[in-house]
This record gives sequence, C-alpha cells and structure tokens, in this order.
Amino acid sequence: MPLSREVVRRIAMLARLELGERDEVAVTEQLDHILQHFETLAALDTANVAPTAHVVDMTEAYREDVVTNLPAAEALRANAPARDGDFFKVPKIIE
Repeated sequence: MPLSREVVRRIAMLARLELGERDEVAVTEQLDHILQHFETLAALDTANVAPTAHVVDMTEAYREDVVTNLPAAEALRANAPARDGDFFKVPKIIE
C-alpha cells in the first residue's frame, strides 16, 4: 500500500517538522521506498532461521575475574597528610 501525503503530513506534525511542498513529496517517496523494503523482509520465511545475538560464534568472550593488584592499604594511607589509625583525617566542614 503506497504511503499517502496525508500520513506524511501527520508524521511531520507529530515530529514537529515543517515540510514544504517539495520536501513533502520527497519524504513521501523516501518513506514509501523504505516501507516497501520492510514489506519485502516481512514476506521472507524465517521459520527455520535460528535467532542470533551475534553474527560470529563467540565462546568465552569474558576473561576470568581475578584480582591481579592486591590492595596495599598501608601504602595507600602512607601519602595521607593526616591519619588517625586506619582513617584519613580531614578538616571539619560543618559548623
């Protein structure tokens, strides 16, 4: 079913597009061409086609989650300008 100019005007209004007469004709032809391609795709028999999430077969795409840099808490706190045991001391900001 060909796309009508009334439908294109409605779509343009919903999309808040101001189309001139020439643009309206061009967009009608382009959208009609796109919809014809979708009709062609919809006519294909895909009953025996398995759904795919990725075109290439992939196995074990993720690496194993292993900690390689163990936290050294004392080394991290060594650069603190002021400490209180295992905590950082910061200036009071609430009066």
